[in-house]
Amino acid sequence: MEIKDKIQQLRKNKNLSQERLAEELNISRQAVAKWENGETLPDINNLIQISDIFNISLDRLLKDDNCIDNFNNNCNYKTNEVIEFLINAKKNTYAGNNPIEQMSTRPKSHDLKYEDGKYKYIDTYLGGERFIGEEAVFVDNEPIWAMNYNGIEMNDKFSSSFLKKALLTVNPELPYRGQRKFQDGDYVYICEVEGEFEYFSGKEIMYFQNEKVYECSFSGGIVK
Repeated sequence: MEIKDKIQQLRKNKNLSQERLAEELNISRQAVAKWENGETLPDINNLIQISDIFNISLDRLLKDDNCIDNFNNNCNYKTNEVIEFLINAKKNTYAGNNPIEQMSTRPKSHDLKYEDGKYKYIDTYLGGERFIGEEAVFVDNEPIWAMNYNGIEMNDKFSSSFLKKALLTVNPELPYRGQRKFQDGDYVYICEVEGEFEYFSGKEIMYFQNEKVYECSFSGGIVK
């Protein structure tokens, strides 16, 4: 993608007309049109202003690549890579047999972390029987995806070991919590999700002998 195409795509992603972008840059609309037609190039001062307006580095703005998309200006990752990493992170943190807690980032918070190359996953939550937290994925320390969650253990029939078994069934189709339905003896786990990886919401429920003993709501998506 050439700079003329990037300027046009960035402008459209932000729902700016050529006139509006020209006003922000204090230039004529015709100048913006010439950039997007490839007739001329912005000077260095305009390039700096464009990078500030659209929150994109000069390097990515000038580099001839396909670094502009509809969800995030960070192109140093692929969605399928993020999902694969997220699944591994979940299986190696709370759902794992021996999750290692990090130093608490907030008073009495529980913090779990998993890293693999340029990717980093952090899960931090407060509470126990009633809890609220957030999972986030970073690439090169830039946040690219996050999910908030909150839930409640309703009585002493709740089983954390069963929940962890259910969460270990996380898969590329539903890379959020566990699979749609999982059963082990008298316990049943149900996970329902609306939306896609970019923007979604859902709920998971645990039953013991048809009695609801736990539920958790979650939502999240791409960070832009």
